[in-house]
Amino acid sequence: MTTGMKVLLGFLVATVLVVTIAVFSVIGSNNDFVRMESGIKSQYSQNQNNYDNMFKKFMEATQVTTMYTEDLKKVYDSAIQGRYAKSSNVMMNFIKEHNPNFDASMYKNLQVMIESGRNTFESNQKMLLDKKMIYETSIGSFPAVFVARVLGFPKIDLAKYDIVTSGQTQDAFTTKKAEAIKLR
Repeated sequence: MTTGMKVLLGFLVATVLVVTIAVFSVIGSNNDFVRMESGIKSQYSQNQNNYDNMFKKFMEATQVTTMYTEDLKKVYDSAIQGRYAKSSNVMMNFIKEHNPNFDASMYKNLQVMIESGRNTFESNQKMLLDKKMIYETSIGSFPAVFVARVLGFPKIDLAKYDIVTSGQTQDAFTTKKAEAIKLR
């Protein structure tokens, strides 16, 4: 084998090796981008699941507290009416009577449930933001930006997967002003 043939053979082997590495690199990038887009969509669905679950719990818990309040009022009213209707010594009965107690623990439990639900939802929202940031960084970084463009990424509308926020928050960020929260 002549020196020219050895050089040509070495060049062909090197070219095949470079092309093979490039093809596998493109395939790997494609798979990474697909995986990241799938993660964004999945996290968005999880956020919807969490939000739905959170509000169903709130609605059910507030129904229980409303039922408890109504039932306590009925018990209290009948206890008071029964005591005063049977005796002519109303003042003595008033001093001696022991009225049903109102248990405020339901409201405390509801408050804990709301705070816990909001914290979990915030955590899920943050995970969605992190996944979007990692994906946008990946498809925008060199040299992946060229591979992403050639392969048509992003294939999803990233704006569709924004976090859920309130009108007050949007107004504050639009006007760059936020008012203090009024508790009463």
